[in-house]
Amino acid sequence: MSPFKFAVINPLLHNELRLKIMVALASLESANFMYLCEITGSTRGNLSVQITTLKDAGYLEVSKSGSGPTARSVCRITRLGREALQIYEQGLQKMFAEGVPAQEEKKSRGVAS
Repeated sequence: MSPFKFAVINPLLHNELRLKIMVALASLESANFMYLCEITGSTRGNLSVQITTLKDAGYLEVSKSGSGPTARSVCRITRLGREALQIYEQGLQKMFAEGVPAQEEKKSRGVAS
């Protein structure tokens, strides 16, 4: 029997701010940049970087309107992003539900099976 290993969790979504962005957009049709900034408690610079990361991964679509000080960015989660978030959530639920198998627990305590 091979040694126990936890499921791999998507590191792109495991970042706190990126996870907040994804969860917010999963429950909303779309959200503008300033609203995301407000609800996540992020700075504009950090939010911009994390949105770009998620967009580059194909998890978000960003549309921009206007220019200069009146420019407005609106974000929307993509189907790929929604699927990635669901897989991430399922992986966490599985880890919490299953934990470490009893056989592995005994090994770690030095108990013979």
